[in-house]
This record gives sequence, structure tokens and C-alpha cells, in this order.
Amino acid sequence: MQSQQQGDRLSWGDTVFLHLEREGMPLNVACVCVFEGKIPFEACVQFVESKLPFIPRYLKRVVPPLLNIGLPSWEYDPTFDIRRHVHEATLKHGSDAELKALAGKILSTVMDRQHPLWDMTLVHGLKGDRSALIFRLHHCLADGIAGVGIMNAVMDASPVAPRLPKRKLRLRVPPPPDVLSSITNGCIDSYSELVKRILDALADVSSMAERAVANGSSLGSGEFTLLPELTVSTQRLRFNVLYRGPQKFAWAEVPLAEIKAIRHACGTSVNDVILALVTSTIRRYLELHGDRVKGRQLRIMVPVNLRGTDGPGSLGNRISLVPVSIPLDIRNPRKLLAVVHKRTELLKRAHTAELVSLAGGLLGMFPNSAQALAGHIISRLPFTPFNMVCTNVPGPQSPLYLLGHKMLHCYPYVPVGGEMALNCAILTYNGTAYFGFSGCSHAAPDLRRLETFLQLSFTELREGAGVKPPPKQEKKKAKRVRAKVKVASAPATEPESVHVSIPLRSLASVESTTAAGPPLKEETLLTQMIA
Repeated sequence: MQSQQQGDRLSWGDTVFLHLEREGMPLNVACVCVFEGKIPFEACVQFVESKLPFIPRYLKRVVPPLLNIGLPSWEYDPTFDIRRHVHEATLKHGSDAELKALAGKILSTVMDRQHPLWDMTLVHGLKGDRSALIFRLHHCLADGIAGVGIMNAVMDASPVAPRLPKRKLRLRVPPPPDVLSSITNGCIDSYSELVKRILDALADVSSMAERAVANGSSLGSGEFTLLPELTVSTQRLRFNVLYRGPQKFAWAEVPLAEIKAIRHACGTSVNDVILALVTSTIRRYLELHGDRVKGRQLRIMVPVNLRGTDGPGSLGNRISLVPVSIPLDIRNPRKLLAVVHKRTELLKRAHTAELVSLAGGLLGMFPNSAQALAGHIISRLPFTPFNMVCTNVPGPQSPLYLLGHKMLHCYPYVPVGGEMALNCAILTYNGTAYFGFSGCSHAAPDLRRLETFLQLSFTELREGAGVKPPPKQEKKKAKRVRAKVKVASAPATEPESVHVSIPLRSLASVESTTAAGPPLKEETLLTQMIA
């Protein structure tokens, strides 16, 4: 769904996420960040507020078009209050299980559209003298790549704590446009968006034809036929049931250097290794519940970044979707990785990402009112286009800091909904690949099983590829994996209860870029008082 910013209006691609969301089924991107030390709440509020001039979109709310003509617009919130977006909570026991339960509770709520669609919750009381930050933003505001760009803008690359401003941020809000002007501008912007989509579609077709000729093929060749991944219906798995909520959140982590070593040993890509790990993890989960996997396939929706020369800090959604179908009954990890690599290479040669983007652009030509009606209906239909989403975002490979506190871990979150009630997000940060599993508590009540199964699948693939872990970690990890195997088939237990009080109506996501960069470009009517 390629999306371009038209002035201060949402693109059609961004608007899709507004239409698909419903009460009880939020469509946010988010992450749970864990930091060294104790972060003072008031200092955190001041620090986040001082960063707002760099991301003025954080001061704007979504305003629907008058008479539903045209696209929604971004307008400054006249009642903006930083404390409506930055909250705090304290864990009673301080365990990671309690933090996961809290994150699931927050991520199950829909944000108030009368205000900017983002929030942060600073979590105190985490064992090991640590703090956590649950950061989420609506998918209409950013995709994963843009989300990481925002994270880089909010945090620092230096461990030196910055000086906090002594005066409060002042915001000068322009008067709202008159009714006639709003309708006129909405129609003009929507027409401009339509023309641009048509031109983009023509450019995509031309680009695919040029590459086909350069590769010695033609548009009628087999690589341009509709592949099975696009035509065969998806086989439902046990978690492909209509989303009911609330949500659970689980996570695991794997050394990025070892993933790259497997990639080199097997001649594949990092994405191939990750898809093989997720497939093996899901197979183990299905077999735990007695489900048959022989002859069945896992169809994964893989988002692909379409920004091209645009910087990763550009807001909005600039992605396409690639369906990858992988057999579930291949137990040899190296053979599974080879099959995954063969499938992804075929999809690349067939220009599947461009074809899906082209199809999405054509669907986006329907009027906004028709899209809104379709979104509410589709989100409730028993329809399974994919079994799950698996999004992989490269993040900064050097440490980030919040008020001088080093970010130790960053667990990403991707929303669930419809009949895709179990999804996975991967973020690579500072030498580690972080896996975040999000799921409906009814579709996957024992979601935390996936943490153990991912580690087992990784150990199996690493050994199959002939890659050895660092000497210091080998014995420790082997012992931990053996301990997990003993409990892998035991009955699942519920995570610890969360004894915190947080406002549910006003309680953000990440995927990736490089180290902290320049401020995001956008015109701003802000005036910041100099400290």
C-alpha cells in the first residue's frame, strides 16, 4: 500500500488503517523498550515534550472530511496536553511476565481519535534496577520503518543526559479552515492523490517491463503469471479465527551475528533465516496442540518497504505486501531454509511486491465513503487472506539512550485483527534480533509457548548450518534450552496479574532505521522557548 503525503492530509494507504479499526481491535504499531536504571517520570515528560518540535505530527489529530468527501486531514489539537500522552505505571512484582501482561492490556485498547494518536507508558519497578517504556502509535501515523525513525528522533545516541528545557513548550494553533474551503481542498487533494496513483501505476508497469526486458524475459513469461502464492486459497490454522481480544504479547531474542553466520553458511538472506525460524516455531506450536501439519502450508504476509530514495524518517505508510507460502512439514532445518530461499527469490523475480502495490493502488481509487464502509465490513468477515503477518525491520545497530539511560532491549509489536489473530514482528537493534509475538487471548491463550519454540528452532537451525555459538555462551544456552524442553509440553499457565492503575482510553511501535538522524521534515507552526 504505497502512500504519499498530500499536503496535510492522510494518503489513501494511511486511511485504510483508520477504516479497518474498530472498538476492541486497535491497529497500532508499538514496542516495549527496556532501559538501565530508574527513569524519573517528570523528567521523562519534560524530555518527550522537548522533542515534539522535531515531530510536529505528534501534535496533530485526525479530522474526518466534511460529508466524507475527500481524505481525512491532520490538524493541530487545540487542547493538546502532553500528560494525555505520557503515562506511568508501577509493577507489583517486577517480573518480565508482569510487564508482558501490562503491555497486552495497553495494546488491547483503542486510542481516542479526538487527540493525536500516540502515547507512551513509563513502567517502574522492573527487577534488576530497570525501567521500561511501552510506546505505541496508530498505524495511520507511521509504518514500522517510520516508527523507528520516530524512535531515533525521540531518543539520543549519546549516553550523556541532555539538559531539560526550563520553560514549557508553547504551541500556536492556526484557526480551522472554513467549511467551503475544507470541502474544496479535500476534493482537490483527493483528485491529486488519484492522479498520482494512476501515474504511479503506469510507472510501476513501465518499470516491471524494463526489468523484464533487461533480464531477457517478456511480460508473458512464467515469472509474470499469477503464482500459487497469489491464487490458492489460504488453509486456516488454529489461530485463524475471528479476532475477539483482549491481546497477549510475548517476545524472544536471538543474536544477529549468528543469524548472519547462518545466512553465509547457507547462501541465503537474513529475511530467509527469519522466515524459516518463524515457520519452524509455528509448526512446533501446532504439533503441541495435536494439529496435523503434513501437506499443509503456512502463508506469511511479508511487508516490503517501498520508500526507495525517500528517507526512513518520512511518515505514513510506504509498504507493499508479499505473500510467502512455506510447507509446514519440512523438519530438516537446512532443507526448510533452502525452500524458503527458493520461494522468496521466485517472488522477487516475479515482481510480486510491485504487482500487489499496483493492485492496492487501483483499489484505493474507490471513493473514501466506499472504503470506509468496506473497512468496517471486512474487519468482521470470516476471511483469511494470510495465516499471519511477519514483518522484519532493521533498526539502529548502536545503543540509544533516554535521559542517559541505555536501551537494553526493544521488543516490537504488530497489530492483529480479522482472522489473523497471531502475528510476529522482528526488530534488529544493537546486534540482537528481537521477536515480538502478538495474539488474541482466545485464539492463542498460550502465546508464551512461542518464546520457547523459537529458541528451540534457532538452536536446531544453527546446528544444522554448522554454526557454533560464541564459546562463553554455548554451555549456558544449551543448559537453558534443555530446561525449556522439559516444560515445552506442560500445560500453559497464565502470566502474573498486573496490579496497576492506568487510564485505558488514553494510554506506540517501531520498526527501523539507522542511528539518530536529522529532524523529520514537515512545516511547523511551533515556537519553542529556549532553555
